Amino acid sequence: MKCFEQPNHRKAQAFAFLSALVALGGSDVARADDAGSALPETLVTASRFGEGITGASTTVISTEEIERSPGQTLVEILDRVPGIQVRSMYGGVNGFDANIDLRGFGSTASSNTLILLNGRRLNDNDSSSIDLGAINRANIERIEIIRGNAGAVLYGDGAVGGVINIITKNAANTPDSFSAEAGIGSLGYRQGTLTATRRVGATALSLSGSQTTSDGFRENNKTKQRNVMGEVRHTLDGGEVYLNISADDSEIGYPGSVSLAQIARGGWRGTSHPNDYGDKQAVNLALGGTVDLASNVELVIDGGLRHKDQQALFSSGYMDTSFTTISLTPRLNAETQLAGLPNRLTTGIDFYENLYDSDRSVQIGSKPYDRYHLQQRTVALYGQDTVAVRPDTDVSFGARIVHMAVSAVQRSSAPGTPYDGDDINYAAHLGIEHRFDDNLAIFGRLGRSLRLPNVDERVGMGYPTRFTLKPQTSQDVETGLRGRYGRLGWQSSVFLMNLHNELHADPESWVNRNLEPTRRYGSENSVSLRVTDTVRLKGGLSYTKAVFREGPFKGNDVPLVANWTGSAGVSWDAWEKYAVVDLDARYVGSRRADGDEANTFETIDPHTLVDLRIGGEIAPATWSFSIQNLFDQHYYDYTYLSSTYPMPGRTMIGRLGVKF
Repeated sequence: MKCFEQPNHRKAQAFAFLSALVALGGSDVARADDAGSALPETLVTASRFGEGITGASTTVISTEEIERSPGQTLVEILDRVPGIQVRSMYGGVNGFDANIDLRGFGSTASSNTLILLNGRRLNDNDSSSIDLGAINRANIERIEIIRGNAGAVLYGDGAVGGVINIITKNAANTPDSFSAEAGIGSLGYRQGTLTATRRVGATALSLSGSQTTSDGFRENNKTKQRNVMGEVRHTLDGGEVYLNISADDSEIGYPGSVSLAQIARGGWRGTSHPNDYGDKQAVNLALGGTVDLASNVELVIDGGLRHKDQQALFSSGYMDTSFTTISLTPRLNAETQLAGLPNRLTTGIDFYENLYDSDRSVQIGSKPYDRYHLQQRTVALYGQDTVAVRPDTDVSFGARIVHMAVSAVQRSSAPGTPYDGDDINYAAHLGIEHRFDDNLAIFGRLGRSLRLPNVDERVGMGYPTRFTLKPQTSQDVETGLRGRYGRLGWQSSVFLMNLHNELHADPESWVNRNLEPTRRYGSENSVSLRVTDTVRLKGGLSYTKAVFREGPFKGNDVPLVANWTGSAGVSWDAWEKYAVVDLDARYVGSRRADGDEANTFETIDPHTLVDLRIGGEIAPATWSFSIQNLFDQHYYDYTYLSSTYPMPGRTMIGRLGVKF
């Protein structure tokens, strides 16, 4: 599609310049620097289970990187990570309604990328994207990304393209604090955030909340989000107990698509659906604790309740949906000896009960013409062991057995066949890492994962309703190198994924079905370089190919997956901590439009975005000013055949805050 095409040599030059700095600057510094910097034994240092996953390609985003990123939302921060592609239909304020795609799953990305908060699943058993705007950015300690299905044994179904684990700050490990921040920006953007932590003896308390509003980029695109979270954590002799409660709500206008003819007339900020909207109210509760059963043996008991209500009005009708998830996930962590070798074992049981009710009406207040009720229960038993077979070599192996039972019924004038069924499936992992020395390691793994059909896929948007979908499975093989030499750090990996029964919506009937076999393969590469004590460079380049292996679309590309993506950035401490500058560029290659499995329509144009942030801290005050899409490029992340969803041009946000 060429409707948004405009001179973009400045963006290309900026991206090339930043990439060249990263690629070429490393050699001289690496030779000049001391080679004694040790390679970290693991990049994921403290996930839900306390350690990383041997053989996996991983990335950790630190607190400093989160605070200094020119990306203003968690979604924009993740968009800079090699292997991640982000799709937004409405330029989601605060990351609202954006899809995170690891390893190229296009329209089903939200169901193939598992997102966790402190090791607990945020993915509901539906097709909705995770509302990352409901997580207060100031509370985040780090973000861990595990690519591919390496996390399927430990974290369960849905960990196909990868796992993103968001770790929040633990009030028990931090001093008493208070912070407040206010932001104002383009398109009527307003945001306010408060956080506080307090220790009283062995009890730690934390509380945070935020509100974000915006007029949005397009007509009928206003957004309002609010969230609050509180936690109580009490330390015991040999353990702790905790209670976490959070709630959030959101309101957004859905402007709908814009036709290519409208774009040609300059109407890319208009709306074709001035009355469409979506509202959501959600509450989450987590209760649990840990106890040391013996030296190096820990029992963790974690239970949760999530409930959300959603109301949406479209030109086609009104939907009122409720979704409840009950979970209980006890597990045991042990560090022992296996045949005289150091050994780390994690084993546990995961129980999830999902309840879904949805009414479909012609308009608000009218009698529903469709009513859906689904109940799904999954019980899984898993274990994963890591053994140091040599001082320089670790091997991990594990398996998960999953039993799923589902009951579904549609009550309407043309009901689908009621369904009661169950299924037993499994995931498996075998990984190895060998360290040649303190600065170079090779890793690799084999894995099998599964994804269960979610309730939206069973219900679908077309007729007849198809409750009897099969689970999707994936077999992975991956290998890579990671190293550090002086001030230069890097990681490179290649992967191959073969999938069976991939879940996908038919582009003509809108009925979901299991596809013929598909395949993903590619490479992910990242590099970082500390040029001086005040200047740091980073970059990433990924190639992802997603194709149909068999069936009527054999050899065709899977829609909405860019083959090439890349990023490059520079961070400069211009004046100690008082003034710092961060500049980065992101490139996304061309993609097939959603619904174009036949590969006959024009592709979505590639684009390059450059973002800038200037900020600092003059205790107790903090300040920042950022510009997104510095060169005001017209682009879009999503197109369905000939209808597109334009994204914002240049926007600016200023923030002021205090920390005590």
